[in-house]
Amino acid sequence: MNLEAIRRPSLVRRLVILAAGWSLAVLVVCAIVLAALFQQAAIRRFDQGLSELIDNLLAGATIGEQQQVLAPALTDLRALRAYSGKYWQIGEPAPDGRLRVLVRSRSLWDSDLKAPADIIARLKAKPGRPVTYGTRGPLNEPLRAMSSQAKLPGRATPVIFMAAEDRSPVDRDVRGFIAATALAFLLLGAGMIAAVVVQVRVGLRPLFDLRREVASVRRGKSERVAGEYPSELEPLANELNALVAHNQEVVDRQRTHVGNLAHALKTPLSVMVAEASQRPGALAEVVSRQADVMRLQVDHHLRRARAAARTQGQGERASVAEVLDELTRTLERIFHDKGVAVDWDADDGLWFQGERQDLLEIAGNAMENACKWCRTRVRVRAVAISPERLRLTVEDDGPGLPPERREEVLRRGARLDESAPGSGLGLSIVDELARAYGGTLRLADSPWGGLAVQLELPQAEA
Repeated sequence: MNLEAIRRPSLVRRLVILAAGWSLAVLVVCAIVLAALFQQAAIRRFDQGLSELIDNLLAGATIGEQQQVLAPALTDLRALRAYSGKYWQIGEPAPDGRLRVLVRSRSLWDSDLKAPADIIARLKAKPGRPVTYGTRGPLNEPLRAMSSQAKLPGRATPVIFMAAEDRSPVDRDVRGFIAATALAFLLLGAGMIAAVVVQVRVGLRPLFDLRREVASVRRGKSERVAGEYPSELEPLANELNALVAHNQEVVDRQRTHVGNLAHALKTPLSVMVAEASQRPGALAEVVSRQADVMRLQVDHHLRRARAAARTQGQGERASVAEVLDELTRTLERIFHDKGVAVDWDADDGLWFQGERQDLLEIAGNAMENACKWCRTRVRVRAVAISPERLRLTVEDDGPGLPPERREEVLRRGARLDESAPGSGLGLSIVDELARAYGGTLRLADSPWGGLAVQLELPQAEA
């Protein structure tokens, strides 16, 4: 696929991009929301454990005889093992505004839980409500910490209870959930895009079928659009059939006018020739000769008009092999005395995109010209050079034609050898009929030394 085809607007591409873009946007938003909700749920469970630890400390703490705070005997083994990742401590506000540690868990060993500088102010602003924050532990591990301020019976100074736990496991769980969610949504997104592509292709299949049927009509494989289509496309199919019928009617009318014109012109010419033949003389010879030229010119232009009308009408096709076989048998009989042998080759599945009569005239004039100028041999080859084009090559072993005179022989009525029979319209007719079908004619040297006529013509599907 070239860049021009990629840049060209495509209904399928537009629908797929819109649906896929919207679906992916929704999936991305859902994945982000799910990850955030999971993280919040994990943090809430984590804070719940910290809150329970503070409640246990608050419920079990007592005041000693010397006003010291005595911590309860907790059964959590992690708080008893040094640097285990679960820590607690009890402190109080110092006169300088800092936090003074009174009791700490065995897991802290001789370290203190670090708290924000404004923790005391934040606790005073929210009396009876815990404050959570992030900090670092004795081993610089990330901690989730919670502090709460309360007053104990028999003690005037408020006490601050602090609990913290290593949040690395929670972070790992959140990252694992995000990775699993991303993979799941990635697979879901790929599946949704594939489903969108299938849905669009299936939904637009009637449109593709209509395009194929129109192409079949254009190539002559069918006469009208005959498929059954959804209600949205049925009016379009009907309009296309009406357009095909109208074009065929126009072509038929043009052919009728061409036939009427041919009859109207040929009859006076025939009368002129007959009258001239009954009155011998120089003037009669001039009239007869010019009338013959006029008849040839009329035939030429009528033939060209018919070809133009056919190329604009309904698609037709003709078998190249059948036409070449028929022409070969005819020309070998005509040039039997000269001993001409025509060797032709064409694939049975090669079809000309046009009327059979036009292919007979194109190939027939080129082959007749070769038979006329050859010594004994003529070779004809027809091959497909692309899905839409075929090449027809006619070669002979005659004297050939110099390159500087090849343009001259294609001019209408030009004859390079006045002694040879003919009107000089043979290759001119071939050139103009080929161009009427969008084809080309090129003259080259034959491998045998003669002339090679190379024609490129439209090819129809088999």
